[in-house]
Amino acid sequence: MAFFKNQFSNVVEWEEFRDDMIFWKWSNREIKKGSKLIIRSGQDAIFVNNGKIEGIFQEDGEYNIDSEIIPFLSTLKGFKFGFNSGMRVEVLFVNTKEFTVKWGTQNPILIPAPQLPGGMPIRANGTFNFKVNDYVRLIDKIAGMKDSYLVDDIKIRITSVLDQLLMKWISKEGKNMFNLQANAYEIAKGIREDLDMEVMDNGMTITGFQVMSFNYPQEIQDMITKTASHEMIGNLQKYQQVSMTDAMASGKSHGGGTASDMAGMMMGMNIANEMMKNMNANQNQASGGGNSNAPQGGSKPNFCPNCGAKNEGANFCSNCGQKLG
Repeated sequence: MAFFKNQFSNVVEWEEFRDDMIFWKWSNREIKKGSKLIIRSGQDAIFVNNGKIEGIFQEDGEYNIDSEIIPFLSTLKGFKFGFNSGMRVEVLFVNTKEFTVKWGTQNPILIPAPQLPGGMPIRANGTFNFKVNDYVRLIDKIAGMKDSYLVDDIKIRITSVLDQLLMKWISKEGKNMFNLQANAYEIAKGIREDLDMEVMDNGMTITGFQVMSFNYPQEIQDMITKTASHEMIGNLQKYQQVSMTDAMASGKSHGGGTASDMAGMMMGMNIANEMMKNMNANQNQASGGGNSNAPQGGSKPNFCPNCGAKNEGANFCSNCGQKLG
């Protein structure tokens, strides 16, 4: 029975393909005469013998191993299939696509800040991209010891050093702790370069790293939002007035009954009147302020409008008799 079994051809292909699998190894089986190799789109097939690469095949399609593959293998060109024999060669299938992985800090990162002795607790999230680019290193460091390798394995490797890299690049050159999003591109660029060095020895490269957002503690975010709203108003002297008005409008300022509600209404009206007075005063200043010699509230003019004689507060001009009051 074994005699006939050894003559049966087999198919060498990626049997357990998954989108999140970086490589998969076809091993511990004989390649027999008449066997076929199937390479699908987005895959490379690497023939390995005793840890050494014999040949790399990148074009997708179906191949006869003994006539189309063996003649091109580096040290196995002289191999001849015997009638009942086979050849033990490992075939490593590699996913050639660029992988995109989401990341996020599991715990807040304490970024040193002069204003906060314990540091500023910040969370961040985004994505990074990577792909295999060096088969020799991949086999030497990983594939020589593993039968498969998943994207999650790389994600664990990346996230284990990501907190330290975020601290490094956020703190570098005194970045504004309250406006990190403005420096997100520069921070991400520095982290990508460091991560590329981290995975280079494993035969991979980081092709992209993005920071989608930085998240502050809620009380810090509330402070930033309120400060921004006051800046938009343009008059920081009205901080208390605006805060009181916001509280009343949102219902967060509750009274103890009709009397307190009326007091609140009166306070709101007073604030509104005060703001209108200030607006009118600003408009008058912008328009030039008016004639300083004009009568103010019934007072007598300093000079007679008829003859120009100086007036000392009399109702009639002492020079021409013009009525002044």
